[in-house]
Amino acid sequence: MIRTFKVLSLLLSYPTAEVQGAAAEFRAALAAEGLLPERRHPELYRLIDQLAGLDLYDAQERYVFLFDRTRSLSLHLFEHVHGESRDRGQAMVDLQTLYADNGLVISARELPDYLPLFLEFLAVRPIKEACELLGQPLHVVVALRERLVKRGSDYAAVFAALEALADGVVSNDQRAEALAEPDDDPNDLEALDRAWEESAVAFGPEAGPDTACSKAELILQRIVADTAPSRPTPGTGPL
Repeated sequence: MIRTFKVLSLLLSYPTAEVQGAAAEFRAALAAEGLLPERRHPELYRLIDQLAGLDLYDAQERYVFLFDRTRSLSLHLFEHVHGESRDRGQAMVDLQTLYADNGLVISARELPDYLPLFLEFLAVRPIKEACELLGQPLHVVVALRERLVKRGSDYAAVFAALEALADGVVSNDQRAEALAEPDDDPNDLEALDRAWEESAVAFGPEAGPDTACSKAELILQRIVADTAPSRPTPGTGPL
């Protein structure tokens, strides 16, 4: 288990009270594993502490404003690669097949290209393979980081960490192509309405009514178990 990928997955998931309460576990996991360069730790710790200190509803509202209401910051990777083309559907089927072939069955109503889910998959792969797989959408990661930096968002720290972990290099052409996607306005309510008209697609027989929140809670249970095995998991007592 690669706990660093689990932490990054949870930091990019919809904020919950359990995630807020796991700040100490997140810090301990990152420090103990030591996969990231030391220079990446302070900015990640700042985001962790910020999430822990915010009112939960404020944290959730900020998350939705950034990642759900801003298409250019979408956490669905193929949104940036294929847009609405037919290739996107096949790419998601291929990605879900990769998950299933390696023992990960998607039980939440979430698309396979959802970045926190992808990071959860990488967390259970050998480190070399995980870094190579992360290198494939690296141009998207770079573009998202630059957009978040432009907005002054501390979430940029997660994408900087992913860049440091990925095995690959983004060419100038790839970077320019990724950044060419229009950086939409989250206050454009008409565009938001059009985005909501696109219904989510459930893949596979295990797809059910679970939410992204429940997926985050499952990941959190695993990381708390890894970092503090003697402490109760969420739902059984205080963290």
